[in-house]
Amino acid sequence: MKKKLFTVLIFVKISTRRFFRDRLALFFTIIFPLIFLFVFGGIFGKNSTLSFKVGILNHSDSAYSKQYVEELKKSSMFKVDSEVVDDTTAQEKMSRGEIDATIVLPADFGVVKNGQYPSGQAEVHYTQNNEQAGQTLVQVMSAQFQEINKKFVHADTPFTVEAKPIHTQGLSRFDYTFAGLLGFSIIGLGIFGPVNVFPELKKQGILRRLHTTPLRVWQYFSSTAISQAIVGLLTMAIMFVVAIAIFHLHVIGSWLALAAFLAFSIITILGIGLAIGGWAKNERQAAPLANIIVFPMLFLSGTFFPRYVMPEWLQKVSAWLPLTPVIDGIRMIATEGKTLLEIGPQIGLLTLWFVIIYVIAFRVFRWE
Repeated sequence: MKKKLFTVLIFVKISTRRFFRDRLALFFTIIFPLIFLFVFGGIFGKNSTLSFKVGILNHSDSAYSKQYVEELKKSSMFKVDSEVVDDTTAQEKMSRGEIDATIVLPADFGVVKNGQYPSGQAEVHYTQNNEQAGQTLVQVMSAQFQEINKKFVHADTPFTVEAKPIHTQGLSRFDYTFAGLLGFSIIGLGIFGPVNVFPELKKQGILRRLHTTPLRVWQYFSSTAISQAIVGLLTMAIMFVVAIAIFHLHVIGSWLALAAFLAFSIITILGIGLAIGGWAKNERQAAPLANIIVFPMLFLSGTFFPRYVMPEWLQKVSAWLPLTPVIDGIRMIATEGKTLLEIGPQIGLLTLWFVIIYVIAFRVFRWE
């Protein structure tokens, strides 16, 4: 038994060294996921607040209208396009989607009437395909004007609403997305790695020569799994360092539990790649089958967008995909502080897939 385990360790070293000598594998396993991390981090990395890109057309000469325009420009909620100077420019920019709407202040806006207080009615112009943003902007401005009106007209309001934040830290958009990016990296490492490597090894006759040795399939699979787990954890560590240092990722769970779950996830998903790569005789067989399996998981397991936006029936179906418990488990440990015992359902489903996938992989594996 010691000799068999020694053989496994030897092949772990060989597989790991081969990986770090392969520049293409290094790019797609480490650099490519980092590119996605920077793209999604740039989109979701900052705590996003409600904001509108608007143009402002002030047709009033009143002091109050000029003051109101200056306040809009200073507000973080509004990004004022300085190039909008007339109706023609405003309509062109709205039609191209460069701005959400145009705020028009009529000539009588802010004019003091009857010696009392300034008044007026602002107009919000928007296109039909941007109706939602336009209506939301109207609601925001109405709330602002209500606060301004209180300074001039005092009236009792029978019904009010008060906001009270709870003392529980929720997930930021980037915190939620990062788990999906790790799932994407695991898919690339666990499936596309073996799918690309195995047919090439068969083509070169390397697997055929290995088959003439005392090496067994379980030894080869075990060494590949351990090697990929090591490489995968290294890749994940780099992604965590970048996410924490640049995009301020909040990790509140146990690093040890997270590492153990990631390793198990990598080995489980790797079984799919071993099954496809071990069965296929060449790239023409492996690539289409890999895509058929991978793309539904990428789009339905919460990799790039949350599953809760899907129809309820699709959520129930996608919950059984192998990648779903991986992403859910990573998110629950890293950003919700769950323990391995608390994510028992995710580990249980992943274990079920582990058994099914490797039974298939052992049955369909071919040395040539």
